[in-house]
Amino acid sequence: MDERITLDYGSGGLKTSELIESLLLPALDNPALAQLGDGAVLQGADTLVFSTDSFVVSPWRFPGGDIGKLSVCGTVNDLCMAGGTPKYLSLSFILEEGFLISDLKEIIMSIAEEAAGSGVSIVTGDTKVVESGKGDGIYINTAGIGFRRAALPGRSGIRPGDAVLISGTAGRHGAAVMMERAGLLREDSPLRSDCQSLLRTASAVLDPAISEAVRILRDPTRGGIATTLNEFTEGMPFSIELEQTAVPIDPEVEAACDILGLDPLYCACEGRMLAVCAPEAADRLISAMHSVPGGEHAARIGTVTEDLPGRVLLRTPIGGTRILSKLSGMQLPRIC
Repeated sequence: MDERITLDYGSGGLKTSELIESLLLPALDNPALAQLGDGAVLQGADTLVFSTDSFVVSPWRFPGGDIGKLSVCGTVNDLCMAGGTPKYLSLSFILEEGFLISDLKEIIMSIAEEAAGSGVSIVTGDTKVVESGKGDGIYINTAGIGFRRAALPGRSGIRPGDAVLISGTAGRHGAAVMMERAGLLREDSPLRSDCQSLLRTASAVLDPAISEAVRILRDPTRGGIATTLNEFTEGMPFSIELEQTAVPIDPEVEAACDILGLDPLYCACEGRMLAVCAPEAADRLISAMHSVPGGEHAARIGTVTEDLPGRVLLRTPIGGTRILSKLSGMQLPRIC
């Protein structure tokens, strides 16, 4: 019979120690974590980049990933988007009484594999358990620290004429999770989440030879491309015009969005990067993204303009233009 999580595992006592020693330490062991202190003491003299995120995705296992992989990729990617090289993560669980130990082990193994692939160490963490019916299986929080490799100017550095790039196809994560949640995804479907680390992609565009042309990087998670680009333009003296036909969207994502009544431009990505750069560097940055796994479909999708400052505009295939606003309401709840 498969052992289950009980309230004892969140007590801080014997069962908590067993959880750490039997599952966490063997999977994630490193000198900093082995100290098992309340926090980790980390060496480094460079400028630090710090981020934190919580993960409540439902279902916790989805095509192309699971909550464990997502919790590492999500924070690693945030650090990369800030111009950092990720080094250390914290890892905290909120578990519901009755959650299967075998499922937790699967999630921890996924975390360990993704952390190793991204070159980060899990150096501190926490576990709490709530009564049955007071949670929904598992929630995860990760915080991350990295060292800054490039100082990006951010929104204030964006200029009219700049190019807007994306590192790959749009909307896969949101479409895959929602189809799985609705029970509409066949086992042989090619639709999979794009959940992946952006470490190599970001490293390619932050190469010192071309990084000075980069204004801002961002991963379009909740709210998708449309919402993220609105975060660039909001309150600024410029707009962004997207070419609808230039945005790479896989046929299976378009089909899923048609079924679910969703717009792929608002569907979350968990392994894609938006970049705004000087126009003369666009081709070099796209070539750099093409050179790494997951960047094969990188493309220029838009341009910074002075029309309707503060807005994101979509140029349609028939030559019309419509405004893309921020996502309104909770179209895709618990997507990450």
